[in-house]
Amino acid sequence: MTSSLTPVVTDYQVTGAFITDAGCHRKNNEDCSLLIIPEASTGKGVLAIIADGMGGHAAGETASNMAVSIISRVYYADPADPNSSLARAFAEANRSIHELGLSDPACTNMGTTCTALSLIDGEAYYAHVGDTRLYLIRNGAAYLLSEDHSYVMELVRRGVLKAEEAAGHPERNLLLNSLGPRPEIKASLWRRPMSVKCGDRFLLCSDGLHQLVSDSEIAEISASADISTACASLVALAKERGGYDNITVGMLDIIPKERKSPAAIKVTREAEAIR
Repeated sequence: MTSSLTPVVTDYQVTGAFITDAGCHRKNNEDCSLLIIPEASTGKGVLAIIADGMGGHAAGETASNMAVSIISRVYYADPADPNSSLARAFAEANRSIHELGLSDPACTNMGTTCTALSLIDGEAYYAHVGDTRLYLIRNGAAYLLSEDHSYVMELVRRGVLKAEEAAGHPERNLLLNSLGPRPEIKASLWRRPMSVKCGDRFLLCSDGLHQLVSDSEIAEISASADISTACASLVALAKERGGYDNITVGMLDIIPKERKSPAAIKVTREAEAIR
């Protein structure tokens, strides 16, 4: 199912696509994502969220769905600036997931990674925990805007490992920060918003993509096609290389407001477009 939107935000408009796939080895899809592009000004702009759940049985799926639902609700309801609202939304999601993990044996130790991007009045705001990722595709190059909260990346930051050694490290999936396992978390936020411009493309993805597809490949594929085709191509490539985890990819295009008929927004079980 697809739907099309042509919302206008000041001097540009945003169009987006999300695609998710369970991968080649897992029955459940514990990824969850959401894209909200309001037709009218809300004071909070566009919001895109991706979460990758962790936990036995359906617990990971529960955690990621809770994160996406709570963060979007709190973000738009909170009267503060976008940065403060994102921080509050992540804290509230963490608290709710943690409490359910303590009260329901089926949800013990569940958690989720999460990355959120807000676009408003020519500026981008961001919040992040875990190893879901946010990239900026600009002038054909991919820039990683998030930093993995993982044991291996901490070793890279300390100079113990080289960046190229991290990809194949046996403990690359060991996370140091996520929503749910602990009563309090500190999400990564930008101190100042990032200015955006027409032609920018943002990409959000779960580790099911970036562990199998390199940054250079992400840049090449993302810059070579419309967003729906690019998302599908990236998911297909990850599956060709084993598809060991759930794979979710989302893209947002910043385009001139006078441009007509932007690409359709892809809507799946894990990704909604809310008017």
